Amino acid sequence: MENTFFSILPPIIAIVMVLLTRRVLLSLGAGIVAGALILTSFAPLEALREVYISFAITFWDEGFNAYNVFIILFLLLLGIITAFVSLSGGSHAFAEWAATRIKSRRGAKILTVMLGMVIFIDDYFNALAVGQVARPITDRYKVSRAKLAYFIDSTAAPVCVISPVSSWGAAIIGIVATILAGQSYVQMSALQAFVWMAPMNFYVIATLAIVFFIAIRDVDFGAMRKHEIRAIETGELYDANKTIPGEMKEDFPTHSHGHVMDLLLPIILLIAGTVGSMLYTGYQNAGQIFDIWLIFENTDVPTSLLVGGLLGAVSSILLYVRQFKKNKTANATWMFKGIAEGIKSMSGAVFILIFAWSLSYLIDALQTGLYLADLVTAWNLPTAVLPVLLYVLAGFMAFSTGTSWGSFGILLPIAGNIMAQAAPELLLPALAAVLAGAVFGDHCSPISDTTILSSTGAGSNHMDHVLTQLPYALTAAAIGAVGYIVIGFTGSLWLALASVIVILVILFVIWSKQGSLVGKQVNTQ
Repeated sequence: MENTFFSILPPIIAIVMVLLTRRVLLSLGAGIVAGALILTSFAPLEALREVYISFAITFWDEGFNAYNVFIILFLLLLGIITAFVSLSGGSHAFAEWAATRIKSRRGAKILTVMLGMVIFIDDYFNALAVGQVARPITDRYKVSRAKLAYFIDSTAAPVCVISPVSSWGAAIIGIVATILAGQSYVQMSALQAFVWMAPMNFYVIATLAIVFFIAIRDVDFGAMRKHEIRAIETGELYDANKTIPGEMKEDFPTHSHGHVMDLLLPIILLIAGTVGSMLYTGYQNAGQIFDIWLIFENTDVPTSLLVGGLLGAVSSILLYVRQFKKNKTANATWMFKGIAEGIKSMSGAVFILIFAWSLSYLIDALQTGLYLADLVTAWNLPTAVLPVLLYVLAGFMAFSTGTSWGSFGILLPIAGNIMAQAAPELLLPALAAVLAGAVFGDHCSPISDTTILSSTGAGSNHMDHVLTQLPYALTAAAIGAVGYIVIGFTGSLWLALASVIVILVILFVIWSKQGSLVGKQVNTQ
């Protein structure tokens, strides 16, 4: 049943169940079982074997699966960093320090968005690092965890997908190079093509514009509005009755021995270790050729994250040990409790990630992505609608499979082949549409690893994050679709950009006039 209509049923089952039950592991498990049964034509024993393989491959895929295991270890190390930053009093000290410089709720939100824009090396790293730095500040100013997760998720992938100096950019440039090598219409390098595609990514433009507007103006709608009102009125930043990945259950001792450096040094070493290791591994894998684009194309992200995580975790533990003599609450017992609590706090996120990877393996085996991609070539449609069609298809594929990389990895070459023959003048807009759709679908998918990590970094319930982000993502997606319709029928980038900008301005004016209950409440405090 590979590469057929049945191949899209497992992700649909998982997504529908997670939306109805809000129980992520149960829903992913249902999708995994359905995928295994469909893959084996409903042979129970063979299906059970496929389920086992789908989980085992997370750790062993024709050899040690360093990619997945190192990501898991990085998450656990991040939990340890969080625990010891709290144990040492670093989080409290940083919040006190930030309070003297960040004077308002708006300032806390803008800082979070700016951090998301600046840390553009990798979306995994962005989601977790920004959460660690921004959470103490947004918590102080009663910004809901759902809003923090939205800020993180809506700046991580969108910035990475248009930045050539990122793990995303390097991968995309590599794919684009193979596409351009097979045709003669576009006379430019892969890097030049990538740069030209950036302003054609209308979903990213709309998303980042909306994120900045939401950060500056307290305009919220849908489920997000409820979360924000609750945070301001009651101080409850999340629903305590729901599972919060990355949230500490242990009440650590309070004391006044913490310093800002107890938080900043582990984060600085985390960032420096990760970026430094990315440069080193990329340089080695590129044959020791110092070419920044080649380095990022060949960098080893999971290993780099592990190195940065180890540096951050070890430094956070040592900073706590340094307090043994002067802090009466600091001792070896609490140190071991901190390690255990840090690991335990990340266990929920790790299990969700493992289940999501298992489902992704089965979806890949069922050739779900290829089935959806084949639909494009089967439809005889006018060339002008191909960019927006590819945009929608990439979005649906990423939503169904939970991976933007897998979606554009499949669709970019297909889009290149289609457009090179049908409408070479629309080649770059079509490729940009695939990238935009992949990010959009990834933003909306509850089984996406980056969505899971954004929830983890923010300390937000996963389904709360998915449902509160959805209205903003759909709004940006609709605006992006208009851009691709305009560029498809006119061939003009500037006219398409103008259309997107005009719609955004009109939207912002309408939102501003409507005002916000949250905004009014904040202003009275």
